Amino acid sequence: MTDEPLNARELGIRSRAAVHARDRETWLSLFADDAFVQDPIGPSPFDPEGKGHHGREAIAAFYDTVIAPSESITFEITESYLCGDEVADVGIIRTRIAGGSHDAIVRGVYTYRSNGAGKLASLRAFWEFDALELVEVED
Repeated sequence: MTDEPLNARELGIRSRAAVHARDRETWLSLFADDAFVQDPIGPSPFDPEGKGHHGREAIAAFYDTVIAPSESITFEITESYLCGDEVADVGIIRTRIAGGSHDAIVRGVYTYRSNGAGKLASLRAFWEFDALELVEVED
């Protein structure tokens, strides 16, 4: 019996679990050396030129500047469509902003592409920065 490499859906699940667990090294280990991240796709305060974050060093910098400063990140995936080496997951990401008084709520489509060898070739997030909801956290 041979072990099949992780498919795109499994990689997406592991990516979200690592982010939720705040496990930087596990998250980074899911990516191929030449992978890229676009979250969100296009220009944003996270990526002013809208070209994405290419290679492990740039992806690590994305983690350190965008993911790490948050207090927590949770995912609510409501639909998932696996097609070949890619998956499109539909859902909500809730990010507890540093300080803990507000959540940023993002609704979108999150795609993961496998390189066919059990690593992520890309993570792309389709969401509108201007549609981000900032809500006060109630105690």
